[in-house]
Amino acid sequence: MSDQKCEIIGIAIAPKIMADMETRDAVSVAVETGIDGDARGKKRGRQISILFEDDWNDAVAETGPSMDWVERRANLYVRGMRSPQEEGGVFTIGDVTLEVAMETDPCEIMEGKREGLRRAMTPGWRGGVCCVVKSGGAIALGQAVQYSPKSSD
Repeated sequence: MSDQKCEIIGIAIAPKIMADMETRDAVSVAVETGIDGDARGKKRGRQISILFEDDWNDAVAETGPSMDWVERRANLYVRGMRSPQEEGGVFTIGDVTLEVAMETDPCEIMEGKREGLRRAMTPGWRGGVCCVVKSGGAIALGQAVQYSPKSSD
């Protein structure tokens, strides 16, 4: 990770599965339900998804003009770091801790939004990561994000 400040620059929820994403300035996060109001919060291993600004911009640039990050259907949009490309690492955002469970695989929905986008999101985990909530709390725009790689014990 660089010396650049890592921070939350976007928050969004899907109130129902496949519903349009709705942006928020702040949200509550719980171990049992993920982000309050997000339909995917109870999904095992996929409670909260994180997209990284530089990865998204690189993928989109390969396919055409810029696109709003909410088209990716992620919950959190982070500036200042790229995808960690590993399972087991931990993000800390205030009192909230999120453990990386898996890569967010680009799906056919991305291809429907723009031809070639699914392929462009594949290298380097550009589609982001799915996390499980280890401790809850509040997340707000502008909040600092810290990342700790998986310990090798």
